[in-house]
Amino acid sequence: MTNNYLTHRLVLIAVGLSTLALTACSGGVGGDQPDAVDDGPIRIGMLAPLTGSESVYGAYLRNGAQMAVDEINQQGGLLGRTVELVVEDDGCDAQMATAGATKLVSAGVQLAVGGYCSGSTLPTEQIFYDNGIPQVITAANGSQLIEAGLDSVFLVNGLATQQAQSAVKFAQKQAAQAIFTVDDGDAYPKGLTDAFAEYATGVGLNIVAHEQINKAEKDFGAVATDIVGRGADLVFCTAYVQPCALLNQQARQYGFAGDFLIGDGAVDAQFADLTGAAYVDRVYGTFTQTPDMLVGADSWLAEYQAKFKAEPGPYTTQAYDGVRVMAEGVRLAGSTDRAAVAQAIHGLNGFELFSGPATFTDQGVLADSSFVIVVLKEGKFVLYDDLKS
Repeated sequence: MTNNYLTHRLVLIAVGLSTLALTACSGGVGGDQPDAVDDGPIRIGMLAPLTGSESVYGAYLRNGAQMAVDEINQQGGLLGRTVELVVEDDGCDAQMATAGATKLVSAGVQLAVGGYCSGSTLPTEQIFYDNGIPQVITAANGSQLIEAGLDSVFLVNGLATQQAQSAVKFAQKQAAQAIFTVDDGDAYPKGLTDAFAEYATGVGLNIVAHEQINKAEKDFGAVATDIVGRGADLVFCTAYVQPCALLNQQARQYGFAGDFLIGDGAVDAQFADLTGAAYVDRVYGTFTQTPDMLVGADSWLAEYQAKFKAEPGPYTTQAYDGVRVMAEGVRLAGSTDRAAVAQAIHGLNGFELFSGPATFTDQGVLADSSFVIVVLKEGKFVLYDDLKS
């Protein structure tokens, strides 16, 4: 990615926010609609894992969304109204997410963003849809999220099938001869390994075994023994961060010396701490680029750090962009009406996100994959291969 390209993109982001301000000052497009004359805030509901094993990602999602909301309000709001973020904890648990979505509906949110785990995000789709609320999913990307065909659900993270194709490209470039796949049976990890297996087999790669692990366990010695015994030179672990980190540690202890590739659900700095300093070599991940990987994003990073006294992490930019996509849909629709906003978002053509120009397919997913390969280096994941060549 060139510096000029990113500079152009960030300028477009600023222009987009300025346009929101102009719209707000003039009363908005379609000013005679109820949304435009209502002086109450436009409420965006967010579901994120604020507790549980994935709680670190909940903070990333919440902060990214809040940063976008604050910027919109600083520019005058949306449709002449302020924007308010209302966050509920989903704990990456389907039952908690269902309760959280119901709370958001009761709180009067008109729009919904968020969602980290696919399994917990899935049951919220129908709740929001039935209550007239369009939804932008910021991190979850399981293929089953689009199976219901709801026309007001959008994903700003690449689909699991796109991520699987990126993992296959990496395996080909590494000339992997014996691949061992691992998931924990949850919707996202299983969907990703299934898609990977289909694409890998299709191009002649050799998958020697697959294992489903219990994410609550910490002893994966039997799986580690199997990895070594089958002569695997690449492991693809699509479970979340703790089980993948512990499996990498134990496989290395049992003699595994190949590439350990993880899905985006496990890409986080805590992987290094969990797996141990002696076992961080040749750990890679499929992921979308974070701000620290982008040339020209220094000012955005500085603003984030000043606001939250912390570094952004995985999915911070997706949450930020998820709010921006939703806001653009509302601006173009002149309303928070679900059908009108959905039609406007479906009509976006090259809307600038951190991951690149965004256009959505009829299924509500990004037309172009934004996945790259990252590598664990000095305690954090950094860009390794953008897969463009």
